[in-house]
Amino acid sequence: MRRSFVSLFMVLAIGGTIGSLAYPVFYSYPHRFDAVKAAIADPGPLVSTPWGPLSAADRDLVVQVALDGLWETSAGRQAVEEAPTKEIKDAGGQLVTGHTALDKRVRTVAKDLAITLPTQPTSEQQGWLAQLTAAQDGEYRQLFANLLREEHGRIFQQLAQVRSSTRNTLVRDLATVTNRTELAHISALEKTGYVDFDTVARNATASPASTPTVLPAPSAP
Repeated sequence: MRRSFVSLFMVLAIGGTIGSLAYPVFYSYPHRFDAVKAAIADPGPLVSTPWGPLSAADRDLVVQVALDGLWETSAGRQAVEEAPTKEIKDAGGQLVTGHTALDKRVRTVAKDLAITLPTQPTSEQQGWLAQLTAAQDGEYRQLFANLLREEHGRIFQQLAQVRSSTRNTLVRDLATVTNRTELAHISALEKTGYVDFDTVARNATASPASTPTVLPAPSAP
């Protein structure tokens, strides 16, 4: 009887030890992204700058303008060199001209506000460029016009939101200039005659604006 009791006690002790070791693993696995989610949900306080407070949304817009310029300039150059129609070539030329000018402006703004800019398109944007490279003739015309038109529409929404709420004069000016450039590009893409407005409207309603990369808040100057 005493031996059975000792055996039972040892089994319970071993089980308790295993349970105490396993609990952190089983608990932490479903919660492994909690810290990341919290950081995204609360990107931090406003940063004081000589041009007014700088918010996370302000920083995100600056980064997004730079990202769009990286891949849209490449798409535009490809269209100028390889597009099968004059309309697509003209639209591509406007993308190159507009984003070349915007790139200079966004770099100046980022330097003043101590924002680190990306040096290459996102993996998703690189995928879009790969799709355009692989497309042929009619497929290329449709893909170029509609893909670029949808993406311009998404940042157009983001520009409006930040432009109406920012208290930073540099970001406000950048949003204003970018808004004009994006609208000119939208018009050029629509003039190609290949934009499927039903699909663009449906996708704009079904999916929210793209979420830009969130960078750490810069230190106050």
